[in-house]
Amino acid sequence: MGVISRRRGFAAVAVVAAAALVAAAGCGKSDDSSSGGKITLSVTVFGDFGYGKAGLYDKYMQEHPNIKIKELGNGQGLTDENTKLDQTLAAGAGAGDIVALEEGTVTKYKGLAQDFVDLNQYGGAALKDNFLPWKFQEGSTADGKLLGLGTDAGSMAICYRTDMFKAANLPTDRTAVGNLWPTWDAYLAQGQKFAASPAGKTAKWVDAATNLYNNILMQVAGANTGYTYYDKSNKLVLDSNPDIKAAYDLTTKAIGEGLSAGEISFSDEWTAGFKNSKFATIACPAWMLTNIKQSAGDGLSGKWDVAKAPGDGGNWGGSFLAVTKQSKHPAEAADLVKFLTSPDSQLAVFQKANNLPSSPKVYDNPDFQALKDPYFNNAPVGQIFGAGALSLKPVYLGPKNNDVRTAVEATLQAVEQGQKTPAQAWQLALSTGAAAAK
Repeated sequence: MGVISRRRGFAAVAVVAAAALVAAAGCGKSDDSSSGGKITLSVTVFGDFGYGKAGLYDKYMQEHPNIKIKELGNGQGLTDENTKLDQTLAAGAGAGDIVALEEGTVTKYKGLAQDFVDLNQYGGAALKDNFLPWKFQEGSTADGKLLGLGTDAGSMAICYRTDMFKAANLPTDRTAVGNLWPTWDAYLAQGQKFAASPAGKTAKWVDAATNLYNNILMQVAGANTGYTYYDKSNKLVLDSNPDIKAAYDLTTKAIGEGLSAGEISFSDEWTAGFKNSKFATIACPAWMLTNIKQSAGDGLSGKWDVAKAPGDGGNWGGSFLAVTKQSKHPAEAADLVKFLTSPDSQLAVFQKANNLPSSPKVYDNPDFQALKDPYFNNAPVGQIFGAGALSLKPVYLGPKNNDVRTAVEATLQAVEQGQKTPAQAWQLALSTGAAAAK
């Protein structure tokens, strides 16, 4: 999910600030007077972080009877959440207490660290060992401030339709399936076999070129340069990072071989594609399991399964919880952040909402290791995604990563739609990506 790029002049800033002030009451402002003397803490998220499903809010309020928690933004997109956050930070009001920051935008907000509480002031540094080392580092600024504590990670797998694989005379056992594709080239080769089979007449191999591209890029970059569109000094390297071109070329190869359904990720058509059986595989971080369940529906339960991803490691997704300087109760908000990101809470969320813990202390927990998902043919999701999390290598994402990524992925969609050749699309990606970075 990308963040819409925009530039604002003085007049636009004034309009946004005024709008944000008007909307402040709906954007998460703390309010002591409405709860019989209780402290109300707002938690603004995007998507579904699973805290309600896991009963964590109720548990915390039972243990802290002076606290009332109000969650905002559940179900909204990342772009909408970031837009509102940008507006309220610019206005100086309305941001509320706790906000979720996604991995692709956290670097941007490190540049606005003055608008957030340093969680080290409330014991954050002592929790370092609760998180994968790179995850804790991602939430910290260069000068040592702790902007946010990690929620989930996006360890990679491939989700696949067992009935379609059977129809294509491919193995359906998840171990055998994972052995089909030691590399991404091998994954595409299996896609060619699928396309030539009877199953390939009604379905494509992969859902969307953009999803394929992003997953290849994150894995390749993790194994090589360690960054994507920006190097670690925040210099744009779209035209010089070989990992980007390698992922782009593999993706256009998949498009050229007719393996992609050509969907736009998270669109209505993409969502309907699950239920209408339009594709056989999808690059699948742990949180994608929930998307598949909701989109495919109960009728396809047991027909999806989970196998190892091509290559080694890879990460797509993951977030942080931060406390804004606008909070009237930073100490209480910081304590809630520590609770929601604790190893026990992360395990509870994974059990209910498939968001993979970023705490290595969870991975050896017997409850985590034993966790299976009935919807995915009882796949041992704890073992599969836990192993992936331990093998993944972190990738640095620069300050306007999502803006550049959105521009580049749009050019892949142009190839899918027959509007550009791969060579033309790559040149367009270089120009529009550079423009998005400004």
